[in-house]
Amino acid sequence: MKKWTELVQFDPSPNDPFRANSTPIYQTATFAQEIDELNAYDYTRSGNPTRDVVQQQIAKLEKGQQGFVFNSGMAALTSLMGLLEQGDHVIASRDLYGGTHRLLSQRLPQRGITYTLVDTTDIAAVAAVFLPTTRLLLIETPSNPLQKISDIQKLGTLAHENKAYFAVDNTFLSPWLQKPLLLGADIVIHSATKHLGGHSDITAGVIVVKDPKIAEKIAFIQNAEGTALAPFECWLLLRGLKTLGLRIERQQQIATDIANYLKQHDFIKKVYYPGLIDHPHHDLHFYQARGAGTVISFETGSLELSKNIIRRVQLFTLSVSFGSLNSLINLPCAMSHASIPIELRELPADLIRLSIGIEDAEDLISDLGQALQFSAMNNVAIA
Repeated sequence: MKKWTELVQFDPSPNDPFRANSTPIYQTATFAQEIDELNAYDYTRSGNPTRDVVQQQIAKLEKGQQGFVFNSGMAALTSLMGLLEQGDHVIASRDLYGGTHRLLSQRLPQRGITYTLVDTTDIAAVAAVFLPTTRLLLIETPSNPLQKISDIQKLGTLAHENKAYFAVDNTFLSPWLQKPLLLGADIVIHSATKHLGGHSDITAGVIVVKDPKIAEKIAFIQNAEGTALAPFECWLLLRGLKTLGLRIERQQQIATDIANYLKQHDFIKKVYYPGLIDHPHHDLHFYQARGAGTVISFETGSLELSKNIIRRVQLFTLSVSFGSLNSLINLPCAMSHASIPIELRELPADLIRLSIGIEDAEDLISDLGQALQFSAMNNVAIA
């Protein structure tokens, strides 16, 4: 099936006698059993028909063997780390979401697992930090929030040569724009709170794998640790997936217009968006992805100017997260990435991240313009 068709064409109610066109919400903790024969479902933590539908749909969209949904993106990441054992070593992108860094730096050491952060855009640098005990290479591409682009194919080859799992966090783009499993990844991760849900009304996480042996391990971890997504949230996530393409195509077009506007503005020092032709990894990005996404980061050169822009905008809500229908603005060093110690943080203090919604592009650009102009007229220092 073509990409637009597969978003909405699937069996919404397998084995349901009433053949509902919208997947039923099996809002139950338990299922009746037969004394002499095990039923397909017994306890919702272990399996639920609503969850099965959304897990199968996500696996199809990512071109994977099996999908798993969790009660948050961090629960998905924590379950991924469940593949590791004491003494193992992890290599991860230096430019990571703050919550991922917190998991690596504060939780894994308690299990006797070490990690190394490296610039994963530099293949030689990544190769240099592999150890005999390295079992996982974890990357974000584009990275959050500096939008660095790592070569999925080359890193996948490197990981497999070293007998390590290769996982790609695909939250920034979603399977609508990028399919890492087709490029050599073993595992794809999402914070489904973002684009996959799309409405800022659930927290959820996703793992998709292509190897049945890995799938078996993740299934065991999901059940044993009790982190599976509840039925109602599964239904909301499934509903969000149906409009994924419509949302991202519109948001991405608006993001491109805004990125070009910011690029030409006198008060903006640097714009991070792979859709810009002068992005250092523009060609690589469009080799492995078919769009630049919905998130833009930029520097003003002054923390005070950035703060005043955030205070002044009217259509951008100051909030963490991205991928919602409405536009958001974030100061990563003070918000989404604040958990990273200052001495390890590579983000400029004045960096602003925009998540572009579905509003009118002219309205959003006008709002940013008035905020920039207001800040300048009020004698904000511009470095």
